Amino acid sequence: MSHQQHAGAFSAGSPSPIDIPRNWTFEKAEIAAAFDRHVREQLPWYDLATGAIAHIARHYIPTGGLVYDIGASTGNIGRALSETLKDRRARLVAIEAAAEMVVRYDGPGEVMQADAMAFDFEPFDLGVCFLLLMFLPVSRRAAFVQKLRQRIKPGGALIVFDKCEAATGYPATVLWRLTLAGKVSAGVDPAEIVAKELSLGGVQRPITADIVGGDAIEWFRFGEFAGWLLEGVTADHGAAPG
Repeated sequence: MSHQQHAGAFSAGSPSPIDIPRNWTFEKAEIAAAFDRHVREQLPWYDLATGAIAHIARHYIPTGGLVYDIGASTGNIGRALSETLKDRRARLVAIEAAAEMVVRYDGPGEVMQADAMAFDFEPFDLGVCFLLLMFLPVSRRAAFVQKLRQRIKPGGALIVFDKCEAATGYPATVLWRLTLAGKVSAGVDPAEIVAKELSLGGVQRPITADIVGGDAIEWFRFGEFAGWLLEGVTADHGAAPG
């Protein structure tokens, strides 16, 4: 099979591509409406990562606990946690900055339209930042993560999942092609892949490992994307509030 035939085999019968804006935004109605489909096409491991987050979360959500879904989009994480939240009578607060996403929120708990970096978080048992940090200003990321860690209750945790800066040398090329191959195998139109990458310029900037801290436990890795588990700051770095 030729390269052209290979690509065509994946694109045949696939959903129509969305109209990618020149500068990526979650405030465009068409983007928000197609988000759940689009993100699964662009990130073929999306549901696997979501399921892993739900599994890890069960170990940190106590009866009557408080959970924050930070950068909630349309409620993917909340839906994955719904059974645990119900069984343990736990409260979920979804934080989302984009109004177009908020009106399409379809998950448990309450959703609040707010800038997460300016939000006054209550002490919580579990926080989830799923594909959020890469869209925040680079200069404010470390302080934001530290702020969250200081609000974790004893025994609680913060789950971070994000895109990382590329490796160096030949491995950078290998891992970039791994990401491309995953998108093509999911049936994404190659033109949409290119358009999306160009639209993210200056809007999405991968994080560096130091943002999550050296004590973070890495539990997932696929190419440039990784997931970490963080607990509250220790007494040596300032105690978390109770």
